[in-house]
Amino acid sequence: MDKQDTSDMGASDARPVLEGPDIARVLTRIAHEIVERAKGADDVVLLGIPTRGVYLAQRLAAKLEEITDRKIPVGSLDITMYRDDLRLHPPRALARTEIPGDGIDGRLVVLVDDVLFSGRTIRAALDALNDIGRPRAVQLAVLVDRGHRELPIRADYVGKNLPTSLRETVKVQLAEEDGRDTVLLGVKQT
Repeated sequence: MDKQDTSDMGASDARPVLEGPDIARVLTRIAHEIVERAKGADDVVLLGIPTRGVYLAQRLAAKLEEITDRKIPVGSLDITMYRDDLRLHPPRALARTEIPGDGIDGRLVVLVDDVLFSGRTIRAALDALNDIGRPRAVQLAVLVDRGHRELPIRADYVGKNLPTSLRETVKVQLAEEDGRDTVLLGVKQT
């Protein structure tokens, strides 16, 4: 999750910018874009970045399977030990890395995350991916791109471009983790 901490964002301050039907619609659009760019998605592997990126990858795989009528390999990629901010934050639990049985070598890997902000999470994901195998190509799909990049990283597939100020926060909630699907925009409390 490549965004600022939203734990201090008051519920009354947040406004929804995407709701459940919107999220389903953008995932369908992204799935069609992947099929078009990958010319059928025959060698596509989806890897979600924990936590919400994994759920989005699973949903995206289901949409791709509807479109292509074939099983799409999906897994997760824990980037915790590759982060450049480990010394700045309290210890965090490791998530699971699950690579599909056929691996990633020679395949088109689509990394999936909820919010793209500074780009540091994706840089860590690329480092983690390098230790696992050698994909033919790597692409990035995100639900929300909020800008403010600190590294030269760009998403290939974006659900919603959401220009924000640095004082604003973006919080993604998904039914699997939070009981509902929504993207909230709020102001960080000082």
